[in-house]
Amino acid sequence: MVLGFSIALIVCSLLMMLLVLMHKGKGGGLSDMFGGGMQSSVGGSSVAERNLDRITLVIGLAWFACIIVLGLLMKTNS
Repeated sequence: MVLGFSIALIVCSLLMMLLVLMHKGKGGGLSDMFGGGMQSSVGGSSVAERNLDRITLVIGLAWFACIIVLGLLMKTNS
């Protein structure tokens, strides 16, 4: 059980890194350093960006749930 949730946590962590890196820079900070500040968003948030936000939120909640479950499992096993 612990092994399964550990693998799920690793997969969720990798997906979170990928999804966060796929987001557009909002200006300021590290995104400008890599050239993200040169683009201007005229039309606001697109459908793809909103879907990316939703997917990131769901994966983030799954990551958080894996952390909680792993903590409870390790507490009961020891």
